[in-house]
Amino acid sequence: MGYRILTLNNISSRGLERLPRDRYEIASELSRPHGVLVRSADMHKFALPDTLLAVARAGAGTNNIPVAAMSARGIPVFNAPGANANAVKELVLAGLFLGARNICQAWNYARSLKGDDPALDVAVEKGKKDYVGFELPGRTLGVIGLGAIGVEVANTAQALGMKVLGFDPQITVQRAWQLSATVEQAISLDDLFARSSMVSVHVPLNDHTRGLVNAARLKLMPSGGMVLNFARAQIVSEADVVAALDNGHLHAYICDFPTNALKEHPRAITLPHLGASTGEAEDNCAAMAAETLRDFLENGNIRNCVNFPEAILPRIPGTMRIAIANSNVPNMVGQISTCLASASLNIADLLNKSRGEYAYTIIDTDGAIDEALIGRIKQINGVLSARIVRSDAPLG
Repeated sequence: MGYRILTLNNISSRGLERLPRDRYEIASELSRPHGVLVRSADMHKFALPDTLLAVARAGAGTNNIPVAAMSARGIPVFNAPGANANAVKELVLAGLFLGARNICQAWNYARSLKGDDPALDVAVEKGKKDYVGFELPGRTLGVIGLGAIGVEVANTAQALGMKVLGFDPQITVQRAWQLSATVEQAISLDDLFARSSMVSVHVPLNDHTRGLVNAARLKLMPSGGMVLNFARAQIVSEADVVAALDNGHLHAYICDFPTNALKEHPRAITLPHLGASTGEAEDNCAAMAAETLRDFLENGNIRNCVNFPEAILPRIPGTMRIAIANSNVPNMVGQISTCLASASLNIADLLNKSRGEYAYTIIDTDGAIDEALIGRIKQINGVLSARIVRSDAPLG
């Protein structure tokens, strides 16, 4: 019996082909799945089957997934960071040009013109003065969040001749290596807003980022600035942005999230959540999500996970592997090792990693492991999940 994978959205065939059909049953309707592949479907009311081992989202954000509930069950939630970075970057750059050159407003004006071609020529010459824009070189772009997308936006804006400020106190070593050395670090969010004529946000939505762009910070920006939001709608205070547009302090707001307050505002450009809507991005996200899910199911490895630590351990031929998710409390590894010792099992290799309140352990043993032993490990106070990791098929 192979692994059963439930798809809650249409998943690109490029991703599904990463799951061999001789080992995976994949369907949009099946019972007792071991894994879920999802894009935008809302899983907050999804009944978690007791067979579920992991959820993989073919995208970056995981707001549509009840991550806390998954964590409490020891279920990792994977995403696809960076797989759609180029698609979002290109749309952000398009947004810079749309706002700076008043392209949408000018296009609407041109489409509204009436009369024969000579009359149109007269109207064009008369009306074009209302859509005079500005050029990007020499202007300062503030980039909030220097993950995969933010780094690409920062580097490309700099290649266009812009000055770039970046702010991300949690930037990873990997992203720091990718970031152009001439991108300047802002010392704080307020510092970034005060020195940026344009600001683009690239952070996840959480309690710390909700309303990050607000009236107080908008007032710090030079008059005539622009804000771009292709991350999440609630990162920007809509009411504060509308007020800044209305009083002329803000030249434009370009975002991926239409609302009634914004969609017809003359200084707002709202797109229908197109950030990652390219065939290439959908393929890349699906492939990364499927590969991550497969590596976890078949090898117990964790990467690109939002709720458990990265844990990658090469397999030793001839050993059996168990994977355990648990609360990050003292003596967990000791209690697990005691269970293995009581079964006369030698540990060939072990990896234990923690992240916040959760930890994850991979153990390779020289002897055979049975479900009775897994049952005893599950009884340890603080263990959230435990399983024998099989490359071909799970039990149950």
